[in-house]
Amino acid sequence: MPKAKYDHIYRDLKEKIETEYYAYQEMLPSEHALVSAYDCSRNTVRRALAELTSDGYVQPMHGKGVRNIFQPIEQTSFTVGGIETFKESAERNHRQAHTEVILFTELTADGKIEKKTGFRAGSKLYYLQRLRSLDGRPLILDHNYFLKERVRGLTPQIASQSVYDYLEGELGITIATSKRTLTVERVTQIDEKYIDMKDYNCMAVITSQTFDDNGIQFEFTQSRHRPDYFRFQDVATRRSPLYP
Repeated sequence: MPKAKYDHIYRDLKEKIETEYYAYQEMLPSEHALVSAYDCSRNTVRRALAELTSDGYVQPMHGKGVRNIFQPIEQTSFTVGGIETFKESAERNHRQAHTEVILFTELTADGKIEKKTGFRAGSKLYYLQRLRSLDGRPLILDHNYFLKERVRGLTPQIASQSVYDYLEGELGITIATSKRTLTVERVTQIDEKYIDMKDYNCMAVITSQTFDDNGIQFEFTQSRHRPDYFRFQDVATRRSPLYP
């Protein structure tokens, strides 16, 4: 199935949901109507709707159709369950994004780094610190470790734009899986140096290990967020228990 077709439908429906063309709790047009409107197959429509379901925008109702369950929120929302770039998150939230690379260096993992990141001691790594701003406000500090042999040719210029665009578009790497932990941690000296913490003494922190489709870890990131400005969202479904 051509990705461009279902991805276009997915993005068009998502925009209509986000702009409230389809109101909260409203039923989307039927599959038949969407097939006709987008001049595509039923499977293509179903793939786009499955993506929207996974992202928490809609909920399929057996025998009834698909209901819009998206509600706009004032805080910027970052997804925990999906893998999206800072740029993609900002665009989804209609924010102006800017990334400043404040440190770019190369290092060799030792035992301490191995324990922290999962990269084996002796691995050659890029280590970056990136300050993320939304609408001119510095709000996120990222500490990134990238495996040099997989993310070859990385530069500060690339890091100031989108590393994932470079990986997927230039290196042909398929980003497959990210294991994440969400914690609340005390603010550090470097947090205070780059981010206006107001009266907050803690940060919302997402720590992630990211793997390609061969199961090779190529990234470890600690993303530190000022707590008042962000909301992390995920979509959960309850599995039926094996026994009553």
